[in-house]
Amino acid sequence: MSPAHHAAARALLADPLTNKGTAFTEAERDAFGLHGLLPPHVGTLESQIARRRRVLDGMADDFHRYAFLRELQDSNEVLFHALVQADLPRLLPLVYTPTVGAGCERFSEIWRKPRGLFLSYPNRDRIADILADPALDRIKVIVVSDGERILGLGDQGAGGMGIPIGKLALYTACAGIHPAEVLPILLDVGTDNAALRDDPLYVGWRNPRVRGEDYAAFVDSFVEAVAARWPDVLLQWEDFAGHNAHDLLGRYRDRLPSFNDDIQGTAATAVGTLLSAIRRTGARLADQRIVLFGAGAAGSGVAELLVQALQAEGLDEAAARARIWAVDRDGLIVSDMATLTPPQVRLARDAAEVVDWPAQDLLGTVQAVRPTVLIGASGQAGSFTEAVVRAMAAGCARPVIFPLSNPISRAEAHPADLLAWTEGRALVGTGSPFGVAGVTQVNNVYIFPGVGLGAIAAGAHRVTDGMFMAAARALGAMGGEGDTLLPPIAALREVALGITVAVARAAVADGVASVAAVDLTEERIAGLMWQAVYD
Repeated sequence: MSPAHHAAARALLADPLTNKGTAFTEAERDAFGLHGLLPPHVGTLESQIARRRRVLDGMADDFHRYAFLRELQDSNEVLFHALVQADLPRLLPLVYTPTVGAGCERFSEIWRKPRGLFLSYPNRDRIADILADPALDRIKVIVVSDGERILGLGDQGAGGMGIPIGKLALYTACAGIHPAEVLPILLDVGTDNAALRDDPLYVGWRNPRVRGEDYAAFVDSFVEAVAARWPDVLLQWEDFAGHNAHDLLGRYRDRLPSFNDDIQGTAATAVGTLLSAIRRTGARLADQRIVLFGAGAAGSGVAELLVQALQAEGLDEAAARARIWAVDRDGLIVSDMATLTPPQVRLARDAAEVVDWPAQDLLGTVQAVRPTVLIGASGQAGSFTEAVVRAMAAGCARPVIFPLSNPISRAEAHPADLLAWTEGRALVGTGSPFGVAGVTQVNNVYIFPGVGLGAIAAGAHRVTDGMFMAAARALGAMGGEGDTLLPPIAALREVALGITVAVARAAVADGVASVAAVDLTEERIAGLMWQAVYD
């Protein structure tokens, strides 16, 4: 065999999109010159899954399982996705939350092979050239982060790449988007995490974060290059700090199909789960008193979608906003506060309304409002104290409590405590998996894969608020069993299909689709979903 054939054989095994490992047949080994490069055993995808499961079982902790799965993804995409799809309940927490938090913190330690693109500020004049790689011709979905607000862990710099990688793995696992059609991107504009900059293992650009006009110009160059390279690509913004998250979404959502999962995905998941919970209580959404703790990007996004849902039940905007009390680090958000962000201004209560309250912190607000719903998006661990929860439960037969902050170390409360403090009456949803019976994991993975595939299937040129409202309603209608408010994790692929159909049809209704409604059948959309099998 010629040197060129030898090189081609090794390239076939080195490419995770073409490598089958021991599953290459004898005929394929003959054709591609693989004899000697592989052990003689000819395996199957099923036997390869069994081998990897045994390795996972023998590992000491979830971080090392996460690192093992990342290496598997970088060596054999089909096997990685087949393994994940075969056992979503077990592997979802390893591929994404909560384990991805440690994966981001230790990203530089475990980085082995290139995946996705690191667009660093020093290379700001090379972005178009970097995107021009022919290997990227098939891209349909991009998830991008600048690593500044990773989960509840803060600035992780280049380590934030773990988030786009993990999100896109779930796009494939749940919505069946082909792994050759997804692209994780990290905008490396430096980090203000001094410990990372001083770490000799750190793989990112060792500078303080670029901000202001220079940051805006860099992001604008990125978006323009993306739009020129892939005019119809779906761009998902992920884990940007609150002061940038809303600005970037507003600036670019009309430039190309894009959304911010922390704002809109979290909102749709929370509202969908809340709609499911409200049906269990026998009440109307419009009758709820909702306290929202944490009014950053995620919390304000939840509030705005709740306003839309309340208006759909017949309330005008003012009456809808009057059903929501937003509390942040400085207490109840009121109109005379000096440092409110634009989203917080829309949530502020009139200062005169609360002038006689004994206290305006979370506990004081709960005591005054006597809420039926308590939602946490604060990243403040333990903030739903026993006093807060008991005060809520004293005035509500079936309190709905969602401590949504990730990872587990940032959760507002442990669900077992919430059940104990409410004598088992609470309907509880958490952002991370706790393994407590009857508790729902309110994970964005229920929403964003279907939103993405729905936008693609409809050929949407914009991702609208109506598409997220449709996703929330579809999710809320699916329900769960017993006190569990959502379908099981094992059903995520079926959930994504249902969300996709609802989102695609909403795109048509909102006038942003290029595909006719008659062509957006469940059968057609199911046919778009890739299966992890060897060709």
